[in-house]
Amino acid sequence: MKTIIVSVFLIAGSFFIAGCNTVHGIGKDIERGGEAIQRSVR
Repeated sequence: MKTIIVSVFLIAGSFFIAGCNTVHGIGKDIERGGEAIQRSVR
């Protein structure tokens, strides 16, 4: 029973870490898109 609980927490932690990296990556992509728009307007 203890190993199941530990496994669930490890899997949940992995998804949380992966989710943070994904959101961070999306933020960078949006920032680069905004910079490209600013360059094209000048």
